[in-house]
Amino acid sequence: MAQNDLVDYLAMTLEKGASDLHITPNSAPTMRIYGSLQPLTEEPLSGTECRELVYSVLKDSQRSRFEHEWDLDFALNIESIGRFRGNVSYVMGKVSANFRYIPDTIPELAFLGHSETVNKWCEVKSGLILVTGSSGSGKSHTLASMTQTIARQRCANIISIEDPVEFVFKQGHSLVHQREIGTDAKDFHQALRSALRQDADVILLGEMRDEETIRTAMTAADTGHLVIGTLHTTDTSSAVSRILDAFPPERQNFVCSQLASSLRGVVCQYLLPRKDKPGLALASELLVVNTGVASCIRDRRVSQIPSLIQIGSGDGMHTLEESLLTLLMDQRIKLEDALAHSANKDSLENQYTLAMKQKTKKWFN
Repeated sequence: MAQNDLVDYLAMTLEKGASDLHITPNSAPTMRIYGSLQPLTEEPLSGTECRELVYSVLKDSQRSRFEHEWDLDFALNIESIGRFRGNVSYVMGKVSANFRYIPDTIPELAFLGHSETVNKWCEVKSGLILVTGSSGSGKSHTLASMTQTIARQRCANIISIEDPVEFVFKQGHSLVHQREIGTDAKDFHQALRSALRQDADVILLGEMRDEETIRTAMTAADTGHLVIGTLHTTDTSSAVSRILDAFPPERQNFVCSQLASSLRGVVCQYLLPRKDKPGLALASELLVVNTGVASCIRDRRVSQIPSLIQIGSGDGMHTLEESLLTLLMDQRIKLEDALAHSANKDSLENQYTLAMKQKTKKWFN
């Protein structure tokens, strides 16, 4: 038998300031703290213990769904401890799970590390905005913070479609309808189509997974709704390519034209370990769709978008390297971590060396 129940392990995870708890057969309960995996206890868990721990927090309907579909996303509320996003799957025929803590308070966009450009996107009345990045890059926090900003600034009917619902919003100046896949709707596409008939001003998509969802999202953005969705991509231009490639060749020209007119911007984000204190720092690449970018999308010249970002600072754009350099100059991240995330390592290192020399020269003058 495991020495603790799952609630104990989750409480211990939060006490140590970790973001995730992994329950894996033949391994000790493991937490992720500031990006690094560390064992929570010394004793490994057997496959039977893992199954008992996970099943102890699942409802009968969730157990049935998991055993039928072999995978389950769900939200878990534990009184006096907190809210978690859970995922359960099979690993070599045994039950494995991950639990991610969802904070009670939603940070402001500036606190997360976003520029004023992202904050201004919350004032946009219609169009498509994409929040991208790899798994664990903080997309959910950004989506929640944008929702909070919109709800505070505007009187809007906001419909979020999530799998599962993570941050829970209170009703206030705006109406916030949070719909969970598997509980409130069958899938993203169905929920999105319903949102178009529910007098929505703002639609938030936890993930744009397929052609139907992407097509409906662009149609909604073209017909007066603000749609904010997430994608798993590693830079802003690949987010554009991902959307275009979701459609068959015979529809490409129409989709390019539609995306060029509906897309307002893309932020791609990364989380790096902080150097100055425990925690993570946000680095980002920011694409704002101006006339030049829209032309590139319409003509499918996506490879030219990175060059337009480099010269687009006047419109609020910045490259990942510019973001990393700012973090380096502020002494918030280490050079080796910045280089590990950069696609132009030599250029970034040269810029940093030159900037440090100029900074040192100012000190002595």
